[in-house]
Amino acid sequence: MHAADVLALAYQYPHPNAFTDLSAAVDTLGSGTVQHDLKKFLKEIGRIDLAKWEELHTATLDLSPMFVPYVGHVVWGENYRRGEFMADLNGEMRDAAVSLDGELPDHIAPVLRYLARHEDPFADLVEVLPRAVESMRETLAGASPGNPYIHLLEATVAYCADLRPLTIGRGA
Repeated sequence: MHAADVLALAYQYPHPNAFTDLSAAVDTLGSGTVQHDLKKFLKEIGRIDLAKWEELHTATLDLSPMFVPYVGHVVWGENYRRGEFMADLNGEMRDAAVSLDGELPDHIAPVLRYLARHEDPFADLVEVLPRAVESMRETLAGASPGNPYIHLLEATVAYCADLRPLTIGRGA
């Protein structure tokens, strides 16, 4: 399983088999920082029951979230540039047959699913995603230092560290 797919799975709303499914997916990853941080996330989540995980997920990512899980919003706020970015990203996701699952195109979960399916991803996304995810991590760490989702964001930061737009350096 692609690391970005595993990360996207971790951002989904928990269900009765979510812990087992995510654990199995994490085990498919090779060793490295992404897997290490995901295992820390699983260890913390494994200490709580499903109802508490659902509450934590909702408090962290949904209703009045502790951090905003929308890449464009983190980078541009409610600015026209975010709208352009989402329109372009929506087209990219449609072309790559990535389901938004009811989210906006700049939500972290569909963004990760898109990256798992595209060898030459949308350059604007690759440019802004690392700083957006780092900002999300810093915001959550400041708002809720013991929140297990910090480990998930750290895994996402580690994944994003390897992203490089293929257009940089061409023609040089």
